[in-house]
Amino acid sequence: MHYVWVMTMTAAAATAQVRLPAVPVPTLPLQALPQTLGQMQAQSLDRLNDLRRLEIRRLIRTNRRVLDADPHGEPVIRDEILALSPTDAALSGARSRGFIVDRQQVIEAMNIRVVVFKAPPGMSTKAALRTLREADPGGSYDYNHIYSSSGAVSAAGRSNAGTAHEGSSSVRVRIGLLDTGIDVTHPVFRESVIHAWGCGDHVVPAAHGTAVASLLIGHSTEFQGVRPGAELYAADVYCGRPTGGAVDALVAAFAWLVRERVPVINVSLVGPKNALLETVIGSLVGAGYIIVAAVGNDGPAAPPLYPASYPHVVGVTAVDAHGHVLIEAARGPQVMFASPGAELAAAGNDHGYAAVRGTSFAAPIVAALLASDMTEPDAGNAEAVIAALAKTAVDLGPPGRDLTYGFGLVGADHRIDPATLDRR
Repeated sequence: MHYVWVMTMTAAAATAQVRLPAVPVPTLPLQALPQTLGQMQAQSLDRLNDLRRLEIRRLIRTNRRVLDADPHGEPVIRDEILALSPTDAALSGARSRGFIVDRQQVIEAMNIRVVVFKAPPGMSTKAALRTLREADPGGSYDYNHIYSSSGAVSAAGRSNAGTAHEGSSSVRVRIGLLDTGIDVTHPVFRESVIHAWGCGDHVVPAAHGTAVASLLIGHSTEFQGVRPGAELYAADVYCGRPTGGAVDALVAAFAWLVRERVPVINVSLVGPKNALLETVIGSLVGAGYIIVAAVGNDGPAAPPLYPASYPHVVGVTAVDAHGHVLIEAARGPQVMFASPGAELAAAGNDHGYAAVRGTSFAAPIVAALLASDMTEPDAGNAEAVIAALAKTAVDLGPPGRDLTYGFGLVGADHRIDPATLDRR
């Protein structure tokens, strides 16, 4: 008998979001034809970041009651400020200024507590952060930033997914995932063990999380992810709400994965630098967890995106079927590995397959490769596992690690061409 094991854990404090659509690769305008190819490419790449900014502004404008923008235009939850393990004196001072403690997230194993303050009526989000920082200069405060996915799933299913294979491996590894919800009824998950968390008692499946999960553990007669025998610990930090993907939701999901001691965690989300999220991820890495993250699709000249750009996070870029980096992929020292992220099939809508594109879908391939040799969080072993994978990488750029491909390409043999599924 084939079945999916789904364990749902209530997370009353976790919030979630409507995913920002991935930024498409813009076409070159006709009026650019007399220019040089270099000028045309530069204009096209400049538009990548501009399009993301336009989409962020649209999201905020559509949800003004609950969303706001930080000074750089990044989306945040309106009237909310995060504090990292505030002292009793800091809590008392905040309350005396009209702030309310709305909720908190705790990672007990690391002695981390993130408190969410609600600003006093009439005080702007920017003024609220400034007030708390001035009142407690030694504390750590930041906005409750929202993070979005970094890849696109094609709208149309590519074929029927068929029937799952019999007999997955009895030796299981464990992989963590922070993303949207997963359609666990898809045939590629028929034999999978999926532990689900978030959204209370509700299941909110979405295309992005379903596709990423299939690349990690999916398995059918036509399709196979990198580690079909692994157990997946999947946290839905979106749940279809406009305030989703916020820092405190990510922290709550990380807390669950720490309690479960899941050693490798895939985060195909991108957003701005955030002081509290940086501390939390730094603590996880220091405790021996491997965090794998997509570097983002805002173009090679765009500012770095996070969490991929935090120290010691495994940042992953994407290449096409010919091993060429995607035009929209970020560049920089945060790139550690390259993996397939275009002309790539994944689980899609209506129990079929879809073509996916973006660094979101390269990251899970790397995460699954690393998870095979990580049974428990261990700092020494984590370094050795990453170093071992680097030795297998195919060097695509200048000799050694570079800003475009990192150590090089891994996981190329796990790419399934959507066109081959079309013909089935």
